[in-house]
Amino acid sequence: MADATASARAEISRLHRAPEPEVLAPLLKDANLSPESRLRVESRALGMLAELRSAQSSGWVNQFLQEYRLNTSEGIALLSLAEAFLRVPDPETADQLIADKLGNADWKAHAGKSHSTLVNSATWGLVIGRALVSDSVQASALKKLIARAGEPFVRQAVGAAMRMMGEIFVMGRTIEEASARMKKRENRGFTASFDMLGEAARTFPDAARYFAAYEQAIRAIGKASEAGHSISVKLSALHPRYEVAHYDRCIPSLIEQVEALAGLAKQWNIALTIDAEESERLEMSLDIIETVAGLPSLKGWDGLGMAVQAYGKRCRPTLAWADAIGAATGRRMAVRLVKGAYWDSEIKHTQEQGLADYPLFTRKAATDVSYLACAKDMLAAKNIYPAFATHNALTVATILEWAGDSRDFEFQRLHGMGEGLYESLVREQGYHTRIYAPVGGHRDLLAYLVRRLLENGANSSFVHQLADEKLTDADILADPVAKIAAVGGTRHPGIPLPKDLFGTERSNSEGIDLNDRPELARVAKEVGTPLPFLRHPREGVDDAKAAVSRAVAGFAAWSTRSIEDRAACLERLADLLEEHRDTLMAIAVQEAKKTIPDALGEVREAVDFCRYYAVQARKGLQPVELPGPTGERNLLRMEGRGAWLCIAPWNFPLAIFLGQVSAALVAGNTVIAKPAPQTPEIAAYAVGLAHAAGIPEDALVLAIGGPETGQALVEDVRIAGVAFTGSTATAKRIARTLLADDERPIVPLIAETGGINAMIVDSTALPEQVVQDVVTSAFRSAGQRCSALRVLLLQEEIADRTLEMLSGAMDTLIVGDPADPRTDVGLVIDRQAYDRLMGHRAASQDRWIKTVAVPEEGLFVPPTAIRVDRIEDVAREWFGPLLHVTTWKAGQLGETIARINASGFGLTMGLHSRIARAADAVEEVARVGNLYVNRSMIGAIVGSQPFGGEGQSGTGPKAGGPHYLPRFCAERVTSTDTTSSGGNATLLSLDDVGI
Repeated sequence: MADATASARAEISRLHRAPEPEVLAPLLKDANLSPESRLRVESRALGMLAELRSAQSSGWVNQFLQEYRLNTSEGIALLSLAEAFLRVPDPETADQLIADKLGNADWKAHAGKSHSTLVNSATWGLVIGRALVSDSVQASALKKLIARAGEPFVRQAVGAAMRMMGEIFVMGRTIEEASARMKKRENRGFTASFDMLGEAARTFPDAARYFAAYEQAIRAIGKASEAGHSISVKLSALHPRYEVAHYDRCIPSLIEQVEALAGLAKQWNIALTIDAEESERLEMSLDIIETVAGLPSLKGWDGLGMAVQAYGKRCRPTLAWADAIGAATGRRMAVRLVKGAYWDSEIKHTQEQGLADYPLFTRKAATDVSYLACAKDMLAAKNIYPAFATHNALTVATILEWAGDSRDFEFQRLHGMGEGLYESLVREQGYHTRIYAPVGGHRDLLAYLVRRLLENGANSSFVHQLADEKLTDADILADPVAKIAAVGGTRHPGIPLPKDLFGTERSNSEGIDLNDRPELARVAKEVGTPLPFLRHPREGVDDAKAAVSRAVAGFAAWSTRSIEDRAACLERLADLLEEHRDTLMAIAVQEAKKTIPDALGEVREAVDFCRYYAVQARKGLQPVELPGPTGERNLLRMEGRGAWLCIAPWNFPLAIFLGQVSAALVAGNTVIAKPAPQTPEIAAYAVGLAHAAGIPEDALVLAIGGPETGQALVEDVRIAGVAFTGSTATAKRIARTLLADDERPIVPLIAETGGINAMIVDSTALPEQVVQDVVTSAFRSAGQRCSALRVLLLQEEIADRTLEMLSGAMDTLIVGDPADPRTDVGLVIDRQAYDRLMGHRAASQDRWIKTVAVPEEGLFVPPTAIRVDRIEDVAREWFGPLLHVTTWKAGQLGETIARINASGFGLTMGLHSRIARAADAVEEVARVGNLYVNRSMIGAIVGSQPFGGEGQSGTGPKAGGPHYLPRFCAERVTSTDTTSSGGNATLLSLDDVGI
């Protein structure tokens, strides 16, 4: 049996990111039905469709969802309102949220359209609500009428509606309430699997609360054990760092907790299912389940189960593994087969990480094929008790066909979904069906609720198709095997592989799957192996002049090479960077003190810069013939200016270094490249690769040194332009130097400097998302990013709760050796930076909200949140893991932005709000280069999020954007009178010109 388990694990690893056609080929074969079986399945499914439609026509909830589907602006508005409304504590923001969501939708178009009187009544309520939140004359009269009642009418009505939706999709606010509800008539014959609504824990206290809730639920369910109910457990709810990088820390803890919960469930004779989560956690969950299943204390108990997601390419071997584990431990593993719940985020993350392929199928029909083939495997498995979670009538009918007379399995459906599909199967035919029943407070369940609605309301889902009157029964019951066979099992054409994310123009940079344990271990070993640094000596003034002389001498040859030739050099450099990625990452970790994810991001960004600027040069630097009078030719040419000086910072010693250099080179300039004195090694290695890529040594000259070298280079009148990233003070000194000599040509300066970057959070924001993005923005890279968050502005009403959660999240941070995969926050760059930051931190000690422990040895600045009274109290940029926090009042968003603008800095700003109009308002008045809405403030992607500030934060144009290269060019126009030597040949060549 050990061989079977190991074989299944090997297949799980092999199929993780295998090509879709390869994975689907055997699934298509096994999911196929014979013609006779197909006829029986379709006949049975048609009967189920009739029962479903009958049930849905009698329920106002289903009709409401049918009327307001997610492919309508009104459906999206209602979903957005439901997601945020109940957590908003203050009436002013609640009213703004309502106005935002109701104010722009066309509710009248839905009036009277439904078969349900209640739905039509609700629609007219929305019509009135929209009128109340508008500024029309009719709205004014209506407001006066309703004001006489003395109630905030719309807010009260919306609140009641949202709570009603919560009751529909959540079984109960407590386990006792949910258990009692399962006894009601509508649930007769069904059992439940209670989910305590444990979303991922952000803090250790969160995890402790969820564990206690699971314990309480098991006892409560056990007291009614004759009902046959069970419980579902999310591992991510039991540990805030359930991550591959923290495997050695979280897995033992989770095994201990699951053992305790499983032992309690065994004691009370109820089943416990480990829920499925994101694909990156699959193999960790298997390790936990395998260990717990083998515990002697649980021997003879068949209650341990797991959920498996059919949209994953590894679903089938995961089932084979479960069967093998069952055999090895002498039990039947209860396995719940689901379609999957994280599809959209999995697709996005794979693209962002630049991985080889997706871990899941890209077509809905492919998931259906996988589900059917895996269902057949489960029915045949000796050591699996199958549970089929689906709302799809065709799937149910197919499973019944394959099962024959057997009843040794169960179906499952979501509470609030799929009514009518299973009632006759349960009450008349004796099939067992379990309801997946969420339990929790309505305010906290809304993220879960939205995910369920999105999952079941998506245009391609069975529930949505059933509600679409334009689809025939044949459309709804179309064979997924035939659909996938018709396209050869290929990936969806609208979802390119990550490497093809930017089309045919350029390849996306390659990533590394740091959630693959063996790969992470390999990378950690590579970056942790000490490198023999050469310690380049600092150059003096004479050396600086020699570097400029060399670059000036090389300009003539390099500038006359074709744009295509120069662009090809950049693309070869990008390829070499990927070929030498491990070495570059090791230098970044050891010299620049980058963590492993940051080092990987550093290399990828450098690669993207090279490829992006190569494309931009081909598109934007070619000669352009301009319109004019007949007989005249006007040609605009973009040509190099001469020798450019590129001064890079230590915090992005490869990405920004090569970003500046590659842009200047492809524009036809030669470059003197001066890295920061703290990071010469990675610059020297990159320049060596550039020369190997075909860029001449006198076109790219490395100048290593400190401030004296930089000053000498800037003062050299032969410099044709300067690209600089660093402090505002240094940028201003460079600007003054460039203008100090009246005899010197006026040359361009491209400066990207820092900022006092603020994030504004209102009371509609999701606290868990806010805290995650704050921790990432303020403390990742030890706060040593230009874009990092410096000032957090929380709306007063939510400040205490958010700061409590933030404090807990900070307790989970690991500060330590950047070569350790577990490390979140590494060292600061040097002693000078350390002393400056620690001095400010010490001076603010009486205002600390939260700080964390750090190793005693090394330049570790403890991540610290510091309370300030006003925005204006943060008058300079503190370049490290120090976060300043203050509050703002509801209704003062405009004033708050104006105060941020008044600082004079304008690099990045963040906003967390569910009010679209708030985002529009900030976008309109914020004077910043990069605004980030409902996400972190770091990690700009080349070509997608051009980066750079304004005011004290830089000159522009933005790096990684379409307007960057022209700044490195001299624009030259040649105008030629083509008639000077005779007639106008163009006119004379025309027919019938009137001569």
